Amino acid sequence: MQGIFLAVALVFAVRLFHIQVLDGSYKLAADKNTLQRIVQTPYRGMIYDRNGQLLVHNIPVYDLLVIPREVKNLDSARFCQILQMPIEELREGLKAAKTYSRSKASPLVQNLSTPELAAIQDNLVDFPGFSIKARMARAYRTDNMAHALGYVGPISPMMLEKPKYAKYVAGDFLGISGLESFYEKELMGRRGVQYRMVNVRGVEKGAFRDGEFDTLSVAGQDLHLSIDAELQKYGEFLMQGKRGSIVAIDPKTGEILAFVSAPAFEPTRLTGKGLGNRYMELLRDESRPLFNRPLAATYPPGSVFKLVNEAIALQEGVVTPETGFPCNQRLVRCTHRHEYPANSTIAIKNSCNPYFYQVMFATVRRNRSPNKFKDAALGLAEWRKHVTSFGLAQHLGVDIPGERMGLIPSPNFYDKRYGQNRWGYKTVYSLSIGQGEIGITPLQMANLMAIFANRGWYYAPHFVRRIGNGGPLPQFAQKHYTTVAAQHFESIIPGMLAVVNQRGGTGINANLSDAGIWVAGKTGTVQNPHGDDHATFAAFAPAEDPKIAISVFIENAGFGGSSAAPLAGLMIEKYLRGKIAPWRNRWEQWLPGPAHRFVVHH
Repeated sequence: MQGIFLAVALVFAVRLFHIQVLDGSYKLAADKNTLQRIVQTPYRGMIYDRNGQLLVHNIPVYDLLVIPREVKNLDSARFCQILQMPIEELREGLKAAKTYSRSKASPLVQNLSTPELAAIQDNLVDFPGFSIKARMARAYRTDNMAHALGYVGPISPMMLEKPKYAKYVAGDFLGISGLESFYEKELMGRRGVQYRMVNVRGVEKGAFRDGEFDTLSVAGQDLHLSIDAELQKYGEFLMQGKRGSIVAIDPKTGEILAFVSAPAFEPTRLTGKGLGNRYMELLRDESRPLFNRPLAATYPPGSVFKLVNEAIALQEGVVTPETGFPCNQRLVRCTHRHEYPANSTIAIKNSCNPYFYQVMFATVRRNRSPNKFKDAALGLAEWRKHVTSFGLAQHLGVDIPGERMGLIPSPNFYDKRYGQNRWGYKTVYSLSIGQGEIGITPLQMANLMAIFANRGWYYAPHFVRRIGNGGPLPQFAQKHYTTVAAQHFESIIPGMLAVVNQRGGTGINANLSDAGIWVAGKTGTVQNPHGDDHATFAAFAPAEDPKIAISVFIENAGFGGSSAAPLAGLMIEKYLRGKIAPWRNRWEQWLPGPAHRFVVHH
């Protein structure tokens, strides 16, 4: 009997020694009640412009978190007095936290100031279930380009339900729009975790197991943009009081130099305390400052599109650069008197509507079928294949979300509207002058100019030229070619030069020849059934060695040559020379404010 008791006692002694000394799992399980898991938010990558100017950086802020299950005997009156918050706000916050999880931490108060942090931190030991979480918030050294930069905000409950956001928890912040959203993975970095032992009073007792289970956070990568901050600032200044956009691209690389959406707002309005209220103010603003016009607004391109139709007709061999057509206003009205359009250069310079009506007619009506309706449908299908090779009616793939495709109508589009074999060229002729059902974005318009500058190819427009120490994303190094041969673009460019640099050209107000800059461009006046016409102008410069391609849209501003062209000229000069000629400075005083129409005589 003594042997049995001794054997049993020995077994228990060995097992207890194993549990208490050798095996730490039970101790770890017990310590869960006294372990604090601290997630270290990584330092979010900063954002610079093309010249190394810092645009976006980080500042430390603090959030007050709550675990509802651990809240015991809360003195609500004292708690609210310390935080200077209404009791109703506390109740709503606790209710939301319980809805999310009773056992997981979620934010109760975000963006605590340093005095607020000091007040609550000294008293936090009296409020079990509450803790402070430090994180980095975005701060800005620019008042511009809010639409491109985007903003960082708290993750929503709806997002947390999606597998895409499995690594996030309530209270986390992430990029909501713009570059902050598109490059979230690169900017965010990798979280770290620390385990700290605390006693029942919440006092820290040191690292658990000397940090054996801790992981270090890894900072996010910096973004180096192609945006020229000074050019961007100047563009937003010029667009004050207007609705519209400016997009400028380096045609040789596809890098976006300026991205102006008007009306604009300061990026600081979507950061810090009260972000939600300020967002709703912007959302309710009738001028729609949150609307990203360069990316999401679609307009008929107007007469700028005549260049595309001329290029396609040359490729199809139905016209030559020396082909002339009469300015027959029985076909379509021409907006102003001009010389006979004996060739494409004269027609482009004067933007002759009847000329381009006949150019597209020659492209579409090729007698592919004895049935004129079917012949028009077959011709339009071939025409559309060419047009879409210019990056239209598709996403260009720019590196911020929200890009719209625009519209280039197909035969199927008209079949649905009018019925098969119930429409012909006279139904769709407005496409010949960039009107009708066509819709393109200002970004696509600027990319069109990059295509003409490059004589038939383009890189997808993009904002980021370097991620960390690397280059841009690989898709931005791929060339895209149109279906039109390079020599046909060469035939069109003399007409674009005449638009801006010859007397009587519709874009003469963008002329910079006195500064030694030869601008090639095209004006457009976009018919608007809801009010005054929209003004547009698109160009590239210098014509012999293009460094900038630009599109300008100004809503309800009338003739493109009078309002959009001079603005584009100022932007081109600012980028290429870094300054504006003294005699052109007076244009600036006319441009801000409500759209003015003016003519500058050279």
